Amino acid sequence: MLDAIRWDTDLIRRYDLAGPRYTSYPTAVQFNSQVGAFDLLHALRDSRKAQRPLSLYVHIPFCANICYYCACNKVITKDRSRALPYLQRLEQEMQLIACHLATNQRVEQLHFGGGTPTFLNHDELRQLMALLRKHFNLLDDDSGDYGIEIDPREADWSTMGLLRELGFNRVSIGLQDLDPAVQRAVNRLQSLDETRAVIEAARTLQFRSINIDLIYGLPKQTPENFARTVEEVINLQPDRLSVFNYAHLPERFMPQRRINGSELPAPAEKLQMLQRTIEQLTAAGYRYIGMDHFALPDDELAIAQEESTLQRNFQGYTTHGHCDLIGLGVSAISQIGDLYCQNSSDLTHYQNALAGAQLATSRGLVCNADDRLRREVIQQLICNFSLKFEDIEQAFNIDFRGYFNELWPELEEMADDGLIELSSDMITVLPAGRLLVRSVCMVFDAYLGQQNRQRFSRVI
Repeated sequence: MLDAIRWDTDLIRRYDLAGPRYTSYPTAVQFNSQVGAFDLLHALRDSRKAQRPLSLYVHIPFCANICYYCACNKVITKDRSRALPYLQRLEQEMQLIACHLATNQRVEQLHFGGGTPTFLNHDELRQLMALLRKHFNLLDDDSGDYGIEIDPREADWSTMGLLRELGFNRVSIGLQDLDPAVQRAVNRLQSLDETRAVIEAARTLQFRSINIDLIYGLPKQTPENFARTVEEVINLQPDRLSVFNYAHLPERFMPQRRINGSELPAPAEKLQMLQRTIEQLTAAGYRYIGMDHFALPDDELAIAQEESTLQRNFQGYTTHGHCDLIGLGVSAISQIGDLYCQNSSDLTHYQNALAGAQLATSRGLVCNADDRLRREVIQQLICNFSLKFEDIEQAFNIDFRGYFNELWPELEEMADDGLIELSSDMITVLPAGRLLVRSVCMVFDAYLGQQNRQRFSRVI
């Protein structure tokens, strides 16, 4: 079993830098317009030849109400009729993609994100799942990981019953904070009773896993009131928790301009929130998986990390990193072999492209040999907190120390500071360094020095 993380304030202050979350390497910042639909179709044919299993991500961009902190790609509208033309374009996208895949490529993982997926009414949800089953080989035995993001204000018992009937067995619930003053400051009024009702429905209907999202660093939060939120969430006993650091970037995300910057907690208060949250969750039996994620010891993520099989992709930590990931919908990202590609983030552009029987691929990247090597190094560190040089040397036919020789002084400094243990044959991220594993990964990022770090959130 991995040791518990150790809180070291001085170390955190030194290494709390802005950097990528490494849901991919290279990161999406490196995507360029030279990659288009032809590259995607070529990758899909390679996937078919290799008979690789699939992971599907479906982006539903619509929200009825705006949350001021949100940095997701979304469309705020009360007009529910906007969903129908979007579903029509989704079907066209499925047709254009599925014809290049084999019918026996099983969909091991499915995730609906947004936006608010339950913006769709029951008939539309039925229609969307029927289309997915028509074009892709979805599993019928409940063995897949089929998840959906839930806004408790947009779901009730009947909605949860429908989702279970349609094959979903995992739910991720947006909560963020329970304090009414904080909720008013970010325009997301959501009661504990609403959230509890959705969780009770999920348990009664035998959903396999429940995740709750929290955010620290929101306006009007204090260490004391956020600790009360965490305590209430622990009482709900989710299988997993995501505790995100709010990154206030109003120059990039327009809704955040409605947040009063003077009401944001100071950096020292944010550190107190995170430290106390870790203490509360650890005392309640949760394991730190990494990168803001916690899980109970019997959860599949915790078990995979124990067995060194945990992986990370655009869907976060996963046990299905061996699958080719196909993104459907506006702004959705696919990862197929060595190809990353993303659909247009503009809803009109996305819908117009598909209306013309063209895929909406707008940018992407094809990994080169160095990208593949560094991707594996970062994957091992961020998922397993350790890296055996021999594994990389055998997989890529290199001498690890020689290949990364110019990085050694920085790694030795991290070792002297107690973030990592650096031996002749491996790197181990120590308990004091696990909260800062992004900083360790950043050492191996060949692109980071070439770009503006303000595009990224801070590590803590």
